[in-house]
Amino acid sequence: MSEQDAGAAVTGAQSLVRALECAGTENIFGIPGGAILPAYDPLFDSVKIRHILVRHEQGAGHAAQGYAAATGKVGVAMATSGPGATNLVTPLADAYMDSVPMVAVTGQVSSRSIGTDAFQEADIRGITMPITKHNFLVTDPAEIPRTIAEAFYIASTGRPGPVLVDVAKDAMQAQTSFRWPSELSLPGYRPVTRPHAKQIREAARLMLEARRPVLYVGGGVIRSRASRELLALAELTGMPVVTTLMARGAFPDSHVQHLGMPGMHGTVAAVAGLQRSDLIISLGARFDDRVTGNLDSFAPHAKVIHADIDPAEIGKNRHVDVPIVGDAREVIADLVVALRTAANAGEQGDYEAWVQFLAGIKKRYPLGYDAPADGSLAPQYVIERLGRIAGPEAVYASGVGQHQMWAAQFIGYEHPCTWINSGGLGTMGFAVPAAMGAKVGRPEATVWAIDGDGCFQMTNQELATCSIENIPIKVAIINNESLGMVRQWQTLFYKERYSNTNLQRESHRRIPDFVKLADAYGCVGLSCDSAEDVDSTITKAMEINDVPVVVDFRVHRDAMVWPMVAAGTSNDDIKFARDMAPTYEDDDLEGGEHP
Repeated sequence: MSEQDAGAAVTGAQSLVRALECAGTENIFGIPGGAILPAYDPLFDSVKIRHILVRHEQGAGHAAQGYAAATGKVGVAMATSGPGATNLVTPLADAYMDSVPMVAVTGQVSSRSIGTDAFQEADIRGITMPITKHNFLVTDPAEIPRTIAEAFYIASTGRPGPVLVDVAKDAMQAQTSFRWPSELSLPGYRPVTRPHAKQIREAARLMLEARRPVLYVGGGVIRSRASRELLALAELTGMPVVTTLMARGAFPDSHVQHLGMPGMHGTVAAVAGLQRSDLIISLGARFDDRVTGNLDSFAPHAKVIHADIDPAEIGKNRHVDVPIVGDAREVIADLVVALRTAANAGEQGDYEAWVQFLAGIKKRYPLGYDAPADGSLAPQYVIERLGRIAGPEAVYASGVGQHQMWAAQFIGYEHPCTWINSGGLGTMGFAVPAAMGAKVGRPEATVWAIDGDGCFQMTNQELATCSIENIPIKVAIINNESLGMVRQWQTLFYKERYSNTNLQRESHRRIPDFVKLADAYGCVGLSCDSAEDVDSTITKAMEINDVPVVVDFRVHRDAMVWPMVAAGTSNDDIKFARDMAPTYEDDDLEGGEHP
């Protein structure tokens, strides 16, 4: 970094805006209010920053997430004190769980009023301490530039994550001088990106010795932009690959080595691959409970190589044989070098029987669904056709629930950063604002929000933002008139007692009418309730690119997500339909014995 405009006399608010510009901010999603108002006056004059006025601070946070996930840049949200700041709590927690680089700038009451329960005062720094990578309270205007520089550096380095900067109102109003720091000193913050050579050699040795290895790929591969290196490693070794919910697109779905997504709603082949493996090479994944199921029975005979940039994740949930702390891209690149060196010396792994075994499982148990017997529209069909027509170059942002799982299962992802969803926190209402942020970051891309009717009603007010700000996203509402995933659990585990999951009353009138709602927000509203009209409806939506489009797909109410591993049970208990479990034995692995 270099010093800029050293000694220039400015207000703290001007210093804040200038610091955001120096940090590379191009877009801010936010809403003004009393405590942050001093910053909005110089922001009005900025030619480098576009401010997008959202309709709710939660929308600002999720939009910043979507922007960051689609571009790799730091997303920025801005809000006032008190309720403005607390409305950012959910996006901050979401970004923390999913390692999204984000900076939230909030106004705070004047420093002399802090701790007095002043109007719209909230200790947002204390509130968000467990859900941010770091946070700051700034009461000295001279500290604003350095704090912003540190916030962006912390958010974007090491394991990415959200950082909050809370700035007192009087610090923004006071006179100061602007000085952008030429270097940063952050004692105790030294993220390790370069893996240790000894651990790389040991990992390569285990990979060559293994007979049933699996590359278990997590969201860290997406965040580190390591997809190219991953493809080189996979093709060099011939090992099967599984990509978690957060890693969809990190490895091409069409690739012959790809087994799909593991876990609760993963493919049978991916789950079997992990369960029957003798070596798991975990790359930027964290052995989440939705992947492992019951930890005691997860991959019982597998050794583990665990590579992660966050040392706190290594060994947290599963014993590790070879820990590797480092950036996923550098780890994978070093593994490729080590394995190529071994290959040149005549050392190669023998996985042929294992690959054939898993290819047989993949062929025997493909993802699929049954058409509803009553002739109604299958939600899986809608999402499958949407993926085919919009194609792998589009960006898909999802809400949370059944539609999220179907979007992960039935759309083919060929490229990184084309699948954006709330994985760890599972935040309903994520899709529309995240899609808005993604479209701002990638205006040339077609961006679809895939939402449920429950999720959509939590944040659909951001369609007003999209219409007014010329952000033409497309929204597919998978409308089953229910909180679908909860209803599925009530069907399976609560004797079909549907307590408070019906989003409609017992009448033919739908509340709200999503087509009319779309029109009220300045969008084009479409509806579809038959399989025969799905393609034409999606095609029509694809042809409209000057305003947002909302499509109400009225689907079968009781469609379920399969396969499924019930929460807390073993992955060995995976079912691909109600009361139907796949059958495969280790004896099917030709030439292989139980490890």
